[in-house]
Amino acid sequence: ISITLFLQSGKGYKAISKALGLQRTTVRAVIHKWRTFGTVVNLHRSGRPTKITPRAQRRLIQEVTKEPTTTSKELQASLASVKVSVHDSTIRKTLGKNGIHGPSSKAKTTADQKEHKGSSHFWQKTS
Repeated sequence: ISITLFLQSGKGYKAISKALGLQRTTVRAVIHKWRTFGTVVNLHRSGRPTKITPRAQRRLIQEVTKEPTTTSKELQASLASVKVSVHDSTIRKTLGKNGIHGPSSKAKTTADQKEHKGSSHFWQKTS
């Protein structure tokens, strides 16, 4: 049973929400979206496209997988060599969205810190 059938039968938001077990505001939002756009599926949103292409993302993940002690600055330089210019925070965000996160205080030992002095990030895959 769809909301539009209830709406066509002359029922109000309150009656429809009770019949379907949904919040009244949810019913209202769905009806408004249907009347405005003619559909209830999620539509494309505006915003700036990402600067890192899927190919560059794969490259980042591959490099971090091979060498987890690579810093975001080193990854930035690596991308610059293939003419992709992004800020190092964009690289960290991209890796985070792909389940790879930077250092955690428990993951590094003091020996690791001495051995990799100057490396600001130790990337770890999270599941």
